[in-house]
Amino acid sequence: MLLIKNGKIFTMEGKIYESGSILIDDGKICEMGENVVAPLDVEVIDAEGKIIMPGFIDAHCHLGMWEDAIGFEGADGNEMTDPVTPHLRAIDGINPMDRTFEETREGGVTCVATGPGSGNVIGGQFAAIKTYGNRIDDMIVKEPLAMKCAFGENPKRVYNEQKKSPMTRMATAAILRETLMKANEYKSRLEEAGEDSSKKPAFDMKMEAMLKVINGEIPLKAHAHRADDILTSIRIAKEFGVELTLEHCTEGHLIAEHIKAEGLGAIVGPSFGERSKFELKNLTFDTPGVLSKAGVKVAIMTDHPVIPLKHLPLCAALAVKAGMDEKEALKAITINPAEILGLDERVGSLKEGKDADIVIWSQHPFDLKAEVLYTIIDGKVVYKTKCD
Repeated sequence: MLLIKNGKIFTMEGKIYESGSILIDDGKICEMGENVVAPLDVEVIDAEGKIIMPGFIDAHCHLGMWEDAIGFEGADGNEMTDPVTPHLRAIDGINPMDRTFEETREGGVTCVATGPGSGNVIGGQFAAIKTYGNRIDDMIVKEPLAMKCAFGENPKRVYNEQKKSPMTRMATAAILRETLMKANEYKSRLEEAGEDSSKKPAFDMKMEAMLKVINGEIPLKAHAHRADDILTSIRIAKEFGVELTLEHCTEGHLIAEHIKAEGLGAIVGPSFGERSKFELKNLTFDTPGVLSKAGVKVAIMTDHPVIPLKHLPLCAALAVKAGMDEKEALKAITINPAEILGLDERVGSLKEGKDADIVIWSQHPFDLKAEVLYTIIDGKVVYKTKCD
């Protein structure tokens, strides 16, 4: 058992304890409040004068897929030989021993959604993982989490160089529609065959993967920067009745009323960096605040390694500087990504029964001088500052 006591606790459940304690047992939060009584032999961390928060969550990154300080040998995020690769699984490409996992924990990020890049129209399956461990199978929170698909410049650029389709936005949309149609047909043939194996369609690994999308088990995770691409992703998802999450959403502030009307959340970023291509011409840290004020549930992401994951709280702080409400910015890296990803029963806030993913800060994490003193994942101290 572990007791964290005397700290200011931001639960992200609507309550703040000015001087509270958290009792942890078997990887879970078992009691929390201002008058927690713990066994005499419990391990204790005194957090007096410190800030206690849930571990931060990045809802869209590529942690472990592009390894640190290495080129092609460590680049495992884009299989750019076929625009449709739904059967690829992130867990087969993640290296949990990459140095950036340690740096991520040092930054207070305890859970991420990581997966394929945006080189293909359909890139493969994302996974939600904890950021501590040396075997990916033991780090999984949910897998598959979502099916990555991409709109806009990236698939066009990749396949234009190969002189293959898609070379236009029309072709990207058509390829996605065709794949969804094939998946629907595959599902119908399986249902019609029932238990009669002689009538079943030939096994198709790609279609088997797409069944989870068609059946509503996982959403399409749609890479879309430009407003028209965002709306195309929504159009196609509605045509086929599939779930959708909006990724990047760079021009979301230009169509905030439409995103709100569709009842969708927005995973926004990376907003820190250069405008490296035309579809980023309206890149701004204003986007999270504009969407939030319009009533859209916002998560802020790094797109690691585009922005190193340890800087996720900095991205949220810069959104506040650009006009986002501070409380909403905290939600955008805790409970909001947990809810958008469908993981909020386990992570995203401090509550009895949830995973004990907890970070103790020297001061408010939006302060540039703030330092992570302890990172705790599943009740285990996985990082402790050398200065503590």
